[in-house]
Amino acid sequence: MVGEVTDGLLGAADLRRLAADIGLRPTKTLGQNFLHDANTVRRIVRTAALRPDDVVVEIGPGLGSLTLGLLPACRTVLAVEVDPALAAALPGTVEDRLPGYATRLRVVAGDALRLTQLPGGLPGSPPGPAPSAMVANLPYNIAVPVLLHLLDLLPTLRMVLVMVQAEVAERLAAPPGSRVYGVPSVKAAWYAEVTRAGAVSRRVFWPEPQVDSGLVLLRRRPPPALDGVPREAVFAVVDAAFAQRRKTLRAALAGLAGSPAAAEAVLRVAGVDPGARGEAIDVRAYTRIAAALGATSIRGAVT
Repeated sequence: MVGEVTDGLLGAADLRRLAADIGLRPTKTLGQNFLHDANTVRRIVRTAALRPDDVVVEIGPGLGSLTLGLLPACRTVLAVEVDPALAAALPGTVEDRLPGYATRLRVVAGDALRLTQLPGGLPGSPPGPAPSAMVANLPYNIAVPVLLHLLDLLPTLRMVLVMVQAEVAERLAAPPGSRVYGVPSVKAAWYAEVTRAGAVSRRVFWPEPQVDSGLVLLRRRPPPALDGVPREAVFAVVDAAFAQRRKTLRAALAGLAGSPAAAEAVLRVAGVDPGARGEAIDVRAYTRIAAALGATSIRGAVT
């Protein structure tokens, strides 16, 4: 059985026993679908290609399936868990399954969407080495907001590997012109080079979700900055461009620019066809549009 292997990874029976020990019934509200397949855990850790000195952020460690795979591969795992019972139980699970690596775990009890600090030099944060990677099985219902929030909060992340709903994985990695290219695609591309990193069957989770999952790999690169245009300004343009997908950029950006004619003038300055739609252009083009609009005029429109 998986629970008997020497690397301490959890199998389906182990998960059910741990859940029973703390009286846990997985809920859809918190997106609690726990990974029980050790080979999938090993594949995720291999794909992450972590360095021995990496400080890894894991969002939603749950019962510890992925945590146990990550700990031997890095310096520290900062496990952010919103469920108080799971957060309290995780250190004991690691001590029981991998006692030699228990000191590498730091549990942060809280909501990842409201996270404002982590060890590692952020203002007001506890002392410690800065996070350099994020590897996580993200809850389906908040996957994109959590990903974008952490990319913004933690500029020291050089690499992110997340497991998300297959449809979300496709959207995050979609290129301009793709049928599923949209707001998540552009905003993720602001921070990183985004690629698909494999499919994950629904059968490796307990309880089994109704959809399959996918791995998405993000490698941090400098944002396509232009004349100091801030991220907020670019994202406001992105949100406006996709608010009504069938509209041309001339029409979609009329509210930000002041009128359709003004939007057309801005787009021509930015070197973008006013008749194009939001799904046709990349993040660099959005940056040029934001620069042409003027950052101060759209700061208040950020979502």
